[in-house]
Amino acid sequence: MSKQVGEKAPDASAGTDADAGKAKIKIEEKTSVTQHNVVIDNVNIAYTATAGTLVLKNDEDEPRASIFYVAYTKKGVEDTSVRPITFSFNGGPGSSSVWLHLGVLGPRRVLMEDEGNPLPPPFQVVQNEASLLDVTDLVFIDPVSTGYSRAAPGEEVKQFHGVEQDIKSVGEFIRLYTARHQRWNSPKFLIGESYGTTRAAGLASHLHQELGMYVNGIMLVSSILNFQSARFDLGNDLPYILFLPTYAATAWYHKRLPDDLQELELTAFLTEVEAFAAGDYTLALMKGSTLPEEEQRAIVMQLARYTGLKETYIEQSNLRINIHRFVKELLRDERRTIGRFDSRFKGIDLDAAGEEHEYDPSYAIVQGSYTAAFNHYVRADLDFKTDQPYEILTGNVQPWDYSKYQNQYVNVSESLRQALTQNPYLRVFVGNGYYDLATPYFATEYTFNHLGLDPTLQDHVSMGYYSAGHMMYLHRPSLLKLKADLASFMRSVLG
Repeated sequence: MSKQVGEKAPDASAGTDADAGKAKIKIEEKTSVTQHNVVIDNVNIAYTATAGTLVLKNDEDEPRASIFYVAYTKKGVEDTSVRPITFSFNGGPGSSSVWLHLGVLGPRRVLMEDEGNPLPPPFQVVQNEASLLDVTDLVFIDPVSTGYSRAAPGEEVKQFHGVEQDIKSVGEFIRLYTARHQRWNSPKFLIGESYGTTRAAGLASHLHQELGMYVNGIMLVSSILNFQSARFDLGNDLPYILFLPTYAATAWYHKRLPDDLQELELTAFLTEVEAFAAGDYTLALMKGSTLPEEEQRAIVMQLARYTGLKETYIEQSNLRINIHRFVKELLRDERRTIGRFDSRFKGIDLDAAGEEHEYDPSYAIVQGSYTAAFNHYVRADLDFKTDQPYEILTGNVQPWDYSKYQNQYVNVSESLRQALTQNPYLRVFVGNGYYDLATPYFATEYTFNHLGLDPTLQDHVSMGYYSAGHMMYLHRPSLLKLKADLASFMRSVLG
């Protein structure tokens, strides 16, 4: 992938002004507006697509960054105060918004097989019958250094690359877009995926407290708010507990379990595993080296029964199964690995030795198709032309600044609690994939169970579950269910 962070976009107008003997390069906004139609639930919807850049400026009216976005607005809406608008972004840090854009929300999607496997090139973008455009206008945002978004020449990119910096710059984009398009009175929603859920939780508080902008709803897809739940650090036993149900779901999917467990429905099986994880397994890990030998033996046997791993392997792992080892170990005898984003998918390493897999096969199946599809779509359909590389998922944002959380785990759940408490009309929906080994559903449940919400606010949060992974919308049945869940959530919020 390209590493051209901070360079001037080729489509920007260049000029010079004398200022104390120094030339300044100007970056200007550019938009392409096109007209389209999509059929959703047998209803033809005419809409306007706007692909463009919006320039963030400092107090001296000097450019700081150019933010690329794609907006879809339904035509024929006379009163925008009754038409919701949803701001969407993905995660990383370092990801563009392409996944939610062309995976589930936008009026076009990348065509995949029903299970989520890619079709051979050339990759196709087709009408998306699961788009949310029937319910809400949509704005897809690429944070600085992702997509076509870049820091202005002469600006330090690190001012955008961090938890707080990112929230402020994306928040400024939302404020500016809202003002320019007269959407202050529109119902507003945020939707983020993966680290985008971290951003969304922080934004809910930032928009409210710093900008006075209340949002009606937040949709979190494959959520991570408390990073302690997913960091396999020495002395942190929490991830071993919270990943266990997803290990079990994965072993069930690949038929690595005893017959009596394999015959159970997935949800019934997971209820049993969750009880063990939160009960006997948690107590065993808490005891550490004081765990009696007979109890340790019982835990080893149960872990092997639920995960499909050998008892000797679990003993040698001190009862603690690291995600990066699990994806290599489960199908080692088949010389196959499994995906982290979606553990339904298999990969092939050079050899079957070693502790960690070479690559994530569940990312490999989407990287090429989404990259090619977007680059064609943005030029051919949206008529936005630039020679700048579109950064799908880049490492150029590293190192990411976590200084606010120095010597602690990143945890934005308190920001979400504050937003839910201070805005009585705010509602949250969380989508979880059973085969997601990046942000496991049990870890998400743990985070929300420890949010500290007042009992009167508990029903302001709802959850949906899908038989797929991190990007559950790759699986066509899950895509349709996710659409139904998101639309139902939004309509319930709007009364």
